[in-house]
Parts: sequence; structure tokens; C-alpha cells
Amino acid sequence: MDENFQEEFTQIIKFEPPLYKQRYQFVKDLVEKYKPKKVADLGCADCSLLWMLKFCSCIEVLAGLDICANVMKEKMHILSPLPVDYLQPSERSLTVTLHHGSVAHKDPCMLGFDLVTCIELIEHLEESELKKFPEVVFGFMAPSIVVISTPNSEFNSLLPRVMLYRHPDHKFEWNQAQFQGWALETARCYGYSVEFTGVGHPPTGMEKVGFCTQIGVFVRKYSQTGESVQSEKPMEAVYKTVFKAVYPSLKDEKYLQNAVINEVIFTAQIIKHRLMSKREEYGDDPERKSKFQPSMDCFSDYLGKVVVEKNMEPFISGNEVHIPLTTIFSFPKVNRLCGTFEKLCKLIAGKVTLSSDGSAVMFNIEHENEEN
Repeated sequence: MDENFQEEFTQIIKFEPPLYKQRYQFVKDLVEKYKPKKVADLGCADCSLLWMLKFCSCIEVLAGLDICANVMKEKMHILSPLPVDYLQPSERSLTVTLHHGSVAHKDPCMLGFDLVTCIELIEHLEESELKKFPEVVFGFMAPSIVVISTPNSEFNSLLPRVMLYRHPDHKFEWNQAQFQGWALETARCYGYSVEFTGVGHPPTGMEKVGFCTQIGVFVRKYSQTGESVQSEKPMEAVYKTVFKAVYPSLKDEKYLQNAVINEVIFTAQIIKHRLMSKREEYGDDPERKSKFQPSMDCFSDYLGKVVVEKNMEPFISGNEVHIPLTTIFSFPKVNRLCGTFEKLCKLIAGKVTLSSDGSAVMFNIEHENEEN
């Protein structure tokens, strides 16, 4: 729903942070606690909650559903990857999809989610939609956790400008007993437990009024079998996909290869510059000039406790600088990206200039001097 519209009713009782931000933070805290990989936001509206959740490192799939496509389309660009996402791909995969449709209808694209959020949604549903809602969300989708928030009508007496409902599109607003009665019956029917809380504390001395926004957190008691899910699955989709973004990820071979190549070249350049500066420092001493073993001090930030063995020494031969791949692989970031030395060799093959035996990265000093 429109947060600005609702917030103007709560300006007499000042909520800090604003009430809608408290609701979103509640969901984010829940995500950080349970670490769901797949999250769906029903009634996602302007995608603000989805945008907040895309930064949660545990989430790999985000989906939004709303009956109003225009509202989603106005803001869906905020869910698109930024240039920095391509320059520095994440180690996790992330796919964000927006669907146009009703929560009263079943669609196979909404199966398999760990967490489903319904923030300020149910009060916008017609009576016929509200009757179908539990079966769609708890029976068909059957996620491990469902979060439902809705206005607490008992708090309305503290909001002077509220005549009937807080928003003109609301079809109803429940008091605490009504919401808890509906939630407990829904939980009983579909095998969930439910705990009640909320955001937006009442003024001191009026605690019985309850939270301004009441929240029910439903947790499924038993794991749903694949067979039961399949039996409920509709044969065709009913939602229309209006947006999809697949973020660049190091799990994708092409992005991983680019990251490894860039890191290998960066690491080799650091070693080369150190090697060249040492050669200039030693002057014309042929014994010390021809070969240099980097000290632990100059690479402590990269090597940590890794000891540079004798066979890992970078060296200068004529106009060529040789940086052994074993040295480069010892650097933590390269090691973490590749996992194995064999993977390193595979990813940089044909992309980085190597020695004839493929054991070292090579730089030609003569060519560099000519370019300079």
C-alpha cells in the first residue's frame, strides 16, 4: 500500500523510524534469523521491501506479486543490477522476478519458497479473495514461514484523522481478537503454529490498545512432501511476469573467469613492481639483480601465513619477468576464487601471457619501456 498515505495519519503520534520502515526492518530481522534462500513478497506494491531484501546475502531468489502492475512497473527499475554488480560480482546467485496477479489464484511459479511476506495486504482483499487466501498461501504455497501484518483497529482511536479505515482501499480492519482468531484458525487448518507481535508501540499507559501494526508469524510444523506439492500444482501459469533480473554471480563461469583473470593480473603486477624496485635498489650487482625472493613483509597483506617456497620465487631473466602461478595461487583472494590450482590454470588458459611451460605469468619489460 501507499506508505505516505498511511504515515500522514500517524503524525500526531510520532513513530521513529516511520511505521513502514519498522515493518520492513521486522522482516529483515526475521530473514537474518532464519536465513531463507527463497523469499516471496505478496502485495509488493512499489517493491520497497524487495529492494531492501536484495541486500541480504542469504537470499538467492526474490519474487514479488501484486494485483496492480502499474505500481510495480513505476519502481521495478530499483531491482535491476547496477554497473558495480558487474564489476564486482557477488559470490551468491540472485534472481529477482515480479508477477502481476491475485493472491486468490494459484500459480506454480510461487512454489518452493522458504518465506512468504504479506505486509499490509489482507485488509485490501475482498471477502471472496480473503476466503481463498489461506488455501493459496498456506495450503498451496506452504512455505516454512509466513509473515502477515495488518492494521490494529483498536489503535485507530489514537489517530484523530481516521474516520473509518486508515486507507480508502481497505475493505476491513481487525482488532486484536479478530486478527488472532483468524490467524489461529488458519494455523490450525494448515499445520502451522503462530506467534503474535507488532510494531508501533502505543503511548505509555495505553498498552492495552496494542501495537499500531499487528503481526502474525506463522511457522510450518511439518515438512511438506514433494508428492503433496505436486498433487496441488496447477497445469498452467496464471500470473504474468512483468520483470526479471538475474544478477551477475561468481557461480557463473564467465563472471568467475573474469574475476580470476583480473585478480591474477593485479597480483602479478604487484609482485612485478616490487621485483623491479628491488632490482633498481641493487644496481648492477649481477647476483642479486637477476633473482629476487619477496620477503614476507612486503606481501604480508596477501600471503598471511603462507610461506613462499624456493620453487615459488619470481625472477627476472633478460627482458622477461616470471611470476610463478604457485606464488599467485598462494594469495588468499586468488585461492578463494579458484579453490584448486588446477581450476586456476583452466580459467586463465589463453587469457593471460604464460611461460612456455605454462608455470608462470610473464611480462616483457622491453615492450613496457617502449610504451612508456
